Amino acid sequence: MEKDRDYSKLQGRTLTFHIARTDAGQRIRDYLEHRRFPKAVLSQFKRNSGNITLLKGEAPSPFIDGKMPVFPYGSHQPLFRRMAEGEILRVTILEEKKPSLQLTPVPCDLDVVYEDEDILVVNKPAGMSIHPSIRHYEDSLANALLYRTRSRGEADMVFRCINRLDKETSGLTILAKNMLSGAILSQDVSEHKIQRTYVALVENPGEGELLVGRGEVDLPIGRADDSAIFRCIDHERGQKALTYYQALAPKDGLSPVILRLKTGRTHQIRVHMKAIGHPLPGDYLYHPDYQKIHRVPLHSARLVFTHPITGERMDLFAPLPREILSLTDLSEEALREQILIFSKLFMESVDDAKEG
Repeated sequence: MEKDRDYSKLQGRTLTFHIARTDAGQRIRDYLEHRRFPKAVLSQFKRNSGNITLLKGEAPSPFIDGKMPVFPYGSHQPLFRRMAEGEILRVTILEEKKPSLQLTPVPCDLDVVYEDEDILVVNKPAGMSIHPSIRHYEDSLANALLYRTRSRGEADMVFRCINRLDKETSGLTILAKNMLSGAILSQDVSEHKIQRTYVALVENPGEGELLVGRGEVDLPIGRADDSAIFRCIDHERGQKALTYYQALAPKDGLSPVILRLKTGRTHQIRVHMKAIGHPLPGDYLYHPDYQKIHRVPLHSARLVFTHPITGERMDLFAPLPREILSLTDLSEEALREQILIFSKLFMESVDDAKEG
């Protein structure tokens, strides 16, 4: 730990917008809300912990509706300020939190799938927790990320994991690199706008009990009375949990399954698959059968989301780990094709449900 580390020079995120004719006359608040700035971020500017400035740019004159603006160019602008065509809006969002002083940087080769100034998407290995926890103080994703940023000479950043995975689950997870991207993506999670596709292996109890075709599991999940970790189906106190799945061709008593979550409950896939009689093997909590695999065979294979700053559609894949893929008759290319087919059918069924 480095309690004496100087964090006074933590940088915020500065964005620049050129005001077009179609945006002329808009208030700054309306303009930023249209670009998905959450209210929590906009409230920064009222606390003077952020900064909004306007530059003249190519604006024909500093007059708006025939009047000289009260707040001159280059000074901090209020959110109610109306903008003119050609002006340049510059917004700086400052970090209001400091990186944790309790974290220890630990070397680890992270599999980075995508990175830019605002987000980092990592293919997390199985067995790595997201945050430090009991008996895992220094082998978490947070520890590894801190080492990576410092070894690259970058400023420490507040650790913001958007789609948290269980320690036993491998695959894609999004990290927000600043307050703005974190706030926007967290809002997208709460509004179910991030499409998460998983691949799992499940057991088939017998020849006549194969998991086949498409289906859904709609069973509430709650915490078991005698455990802080274990989850179970709880029709009285459980939270709504909905899982969609597509079973693929079985091999040696195991079926690969593509899954989409409507909700994001703790251990949702593991609990739901066990509830319908098809548990995941190698699951030390729900089905500790290690004959064929020694890890929970669950992988976050695909993420589709809107980039929080650019608005670009992001569609990212992480290949299925070898220890899972080897227990199927699928190639990585065939599996990816099946994921795309399932996603298309899933979205069509959702659209049909909305129309109905």
